[in-house]
Amino acid sequence: MHIEDGILSPQSSIIYYAATAALLAPAILQIRKRVKDDPYYKPLIAMTGVAVFVISAMHLPVPVTGSCSHPCGTPLASIVIGPFATILVSAIVLFFQAIFLGHGGITTIGANTMSMGVAGTLSGYLIWALFRRFRAPIWLAAALAGFVGDLITYLASALELAIDLHGHVPLVKQWMIFFMGYGPTQLPLAIAEAAFTAVVLQAMVGRRPDLLPHVLKDNVKLKGAKNSANA
Repeated sequence: MHIEDGILSPQSSIIYYAATAALLAPAILQIRKRVKDDPYYKPLIAMTGVAVFVISAMHLPVPVTGSCSHPCGTPLASIVIGPFATILVSAIVLFFQAIFLGHGGITTIGANTMSMGVAGTLSGYLIWALFRRFRAPIWLAAALAGFVGDLITYLASALELAIDLHGHVPLVKQWMIFFMGYGPTQLPLAIAEAAFTAVVLQAMVGRRPDLLPHVLKDNVKLKGAKNSANA
């Protein structure tokens, strides 16, 4: 998802920046509200931001796309701090990675945030919420969220590249060409992301349940529904 400067057109870069900016407003409002209600929330955001920075900084170059394959960390972050807060964290992480690590570019922060911070975050969170609704164990719902969110991030990134660079090639065909450029490196990374999302979330629930009352609340609901059914 670290598309470099000079690959996307200026018009596309402006559009992605505008779309990202529109999503940051509700993110800031959500964070302000939760900080008032939960004194642990602010340091939890900081800790999660560091985790996303480290996780998404590990990379394998993909010459076909002019980018890199990375795990994302945003599906896990969306479960821990919420999807909108994760969008803001992603934008900040991508900015510092572009400045200090040379991963991605300044003009493409909007596009990279849309792929990793929006597409990867929301798809991962929706998978988590869906499988928890159907009473899946925490570790399984988290693993599926990590796997799907990782792959959707790169589908979105490949689509951004295809929209700008498909030329006379049909858009869908070019989209799949770019995505298959990621495929050989991204599929094992998605499996790894599924594993560590499950392990980390399960460990957090076991060791610091006070930091994840929303996750445990879902668990209590599931147990309550199960007990009612048995009764």
